[in-house]
Amino acid sequence: MERIGGLLRALGNLARGVAIGVAEIIPGVSGGTVALIVGVYQSLIGAASHVVRSFTLALSAHGRRRMSSEIAHIRFVIVAPVLVGMVAGIFVGAALLEPVIVAHPVETRAVFAGLILASLWVPITMVGSGWNLRMMALAALGATASFLFTGLPVLAGASDSLWWVAPAAAIAVCALVLPGVSGSFLLVTLGMYEPTLAAVNDRDFGYLGVFVLGAIIGLSAFVGMLQWLLEHRRVLTLVVMTGLMAGSLRALWPWQGENRELLAMPEGGLVMWGWSVVAGLVVVVVIALERFLQARVNPQE
Repeated sequence: MERIGGLLRALGNLARGVAIGVAEIIPGVSGGTVALIVGVYQSLIGAASHVVRSFTLALSAHGRRRMSSEIAHIRFVIVAPVLVGMVAGIFVGAALLEPVIVAHPVETRAVFAGLILASLWVPITMVGSGWNLRMMALAALGATASFLFTGLPVLAGASDSLWWVAPAAAIAVCALVLPGVSGSFLLVTLGMYEPTLAAVNDRDFGYLGVFVLGAIIGLSAFVGMLQWLLEHRRVLTLVVMTGLMAGSLRALWPWQGENRELLAMPEGGLVMWGWSVVAGLVVVVVIALERFLQARVNPQE
């Protein structure tokens, strides 16, 4: 029975990873948000922090003995299947989901708007009794910043140069680990989304190698600070994340112009919001089921 339970947990973490990977393909949807929803966010951030520290220690002769201690703190039983699932989700999402997004942008934005709106329940309940007027103001500030960011026009010409790949990846990976900020949306803004997606589908390992190098650099610079915030300013960090998630809904308003200007809802647009409601209900059911199951086994976070 114990082996069966372990196998089921591994499969569950694999599925969580697939969901996170697919989310990273969708502009406007944050992989960090999905990781927070499915309960593996802190495990992933902690693992990334330990990896960054181990590489830092590797550069010092006196620090090499401490590397094994850092690596030993990584919860591989959770992190390994999640990472495998993430890679699979990215390739599956790039191959299957991207054409749907291109062919039906209004419908997909409506669906994902419902997903993110319902998902706000997660960080709000994690803050719990920590909500007060000051925290609400801070969340509103985060929401405003996210709202303004998602209205930025797309940069022109950036995708023509390979020199943009590593810097774009370094910036986008920060969004990967920060709920409410979409890495794919950042790539769209930088003009790097389409060439990166093409590189994934075409298995352009030269491009992808440069991208991964940039992502490692960005992760090294950002994840340590985020880990510290989660350990020492947890409520404050979750409040800001809630605001960022709320503000990011601007990117998922179904009707938008070419320069991301928001358009009025057309006649009959209420039908479109029906998809949002259905998607939101699915999220609520999934979250409720997740919490019910966690109540019966050891929580993962």
